Amino acid sequence: MAIDGTKLDANASKIRSVRYDRAKQLREKLAAAAEVRALPVVSEQASSDGTVKWLFDVGDGNAIESVFIPEDDRGTLCISSQAGCALACRFCATGHQGFARNLSTGEIVAQLWFAEFALRRRLGVAERVVSNVVMMGMGEPLANFDNVVSALQIMLDDHGYGLSRRRVTVSTSGMVPQMDRLKEACPVALAVSLHASNDRIRDEIVPLNKKYPLKELMAACQRYLVKAPRDFITFEYVMLDGVNDRPEHARELIALVRDVPCKFNLIPFNPFPNSGYDRSSNNAIRAFREILQEAGFVVTVRKTRGDDIDAACGQLAGQVQDKTRRQEKWIRIAEEKG
Repeated sequence: MAIDGTKLDANASKIRSVRYDRAKQLREKLAAAAEVRALPVVSEQASSDGTVKWLFDVGDGNAIESVFIPEDDRGTLCISSQAGCALACRFCATGHQGFARNLSTGEIVAQLWFAEFALRRRLGVAERVVSNVVMMGMGEPLANFDNVVSALQIMLDDHGYGLSRRRVTVSTSGMVPQMDRLKEACPVALAVSLHASNDRIRDEIVPLNKKYPLKELMAACQRYLVKAPRDFITFEYVMLDGVNDRPEHARELIALVRDVPCKFNLIPFNPFPNSGYDRSSNNAIRAFREILQEAGFVVTVRKTRGDDIDAACGQLAGQVQDKTRRQEKWIRIAEEKG
């Protein structure tokens, strides 16, 4: 049977034309509904230990920070979820800055998008650089629940960034109802900013505890593990000299978490202006760790990374147009103390 090449060419041309028209229509719809652009970079700083910190402009006088931490077996990006933070944890530089607004899903994902390609250019590599994402930057992720979950789903999607749930960690100060929602909507690894062994101390340094005390928080951790990608909760514990770092606090901690499979991440406090706290001594941290280890817990002491560029844990503080006027409060308290 003879094949008419002219007709085949004509049909192929029509198909290409239809595809082009559809693609053009899609581009026009996208242009009307969305904007695809990188976050403007205010500054980029590189630490002597390889840590890189970016300050991104998110408009209206606000800027957020993201930090990349290189290690031998992984590259971890610490991402912000809010411009500032409304929770006012006493030992956190971001909390002292107050709160401006939640970040959009796009602004959260854009931090990963920018960092990945910036790092590839910096390192001169084609393969993936960011292997792990931790929602531990500026803000309380679960206070921006919908946008954070949408961003997580994009990061996890094979057509997005394709991360494993085990390689994505959300850190929370203990927003119990939102922990239950996250378990159902997008269960990823969970880190809880614990920082105290009893309600009296936690009420003081993590004010959210007055709303969701430790008994409720421990129960929420147990519920979360039912669907979590890891079989443990990571408890973060910043070591504050004379506040929460005594042997009796370690023993209280053991009793508190006895029914929650967990590991501990002890964090030497990173001082900042007007914090009002000091870092625990190395001897106090060592003794605290040994008590927990003798009770059978896995305990790490977080190595301070990027402190020469203020990129260490608790030091992130971008530019926040504070709606809570909290900055004024801390400055006034510091002045009164002389």
